[in-house]
Amino acid sequence: MRHRREYKSPYAAAVWSMVLPGFGQLYNKDYIIGLVLIGFEFLINLYSNLNVALVYSFTGDFAKAHSVIDYSWGMFYPSLYDFSIWQAFNTAKVHNDKGLDMPKRTYHTGFFIGLVVGMDCGLFWHEFAFLKQYQALSILDMPVFSGLLFGLLLGTLGYFLEKNIYRKKRAPKVIA
Repeated sequence: MRHRREYKSPYAAAVWSMVLPGFGQLYNKDYIIGLVLIGFEFLINLYSNLNVALVYSFTGDFAKAHSVIDYSWGMFYPSLYDFSIWQAFNTAKVHNDKGLDMPKRTYHTGFFIGLVVGMDCGLFWHEFAFLKQYQALSILDMPVFSGLLFGLLLGTLGYFLEKNIYRKKRAPKVIA
């Protein structure tokens, strides 16, 4: 008797990983990597005070957010967060395609690389003095929001570069 493979939604896996890194892996039944990612999540949050900085940022107290966050630990978080989402999404895609040939590609790699680089740049650059000189750039002086803004901008750029340059360049040419 033939057993049907349980369908795993790549988008559900990605959303679970957005909630907490490692949950998407648990959804995909990758228990070891899921538990490792959850462990790293708690370790990085504990030492970076990221959750406290998030609370201060969302309540508008950016001076306290600056003072509590430990950026040497906080710089690890974008990589962990984005890898967790990317890996959960692509693992669910591979799970659903089992029985076929090995996957020839991964999905949304450009977006997630851009997101990591942008979030790290936003965390790193938020304290530059020129941001305080121009009122229009004051949103970039907020530790959490600057990371999100730069992450989304560079993630979008990475997505379009991957889609319009990398994928078109690698597409096989059809001779008519």
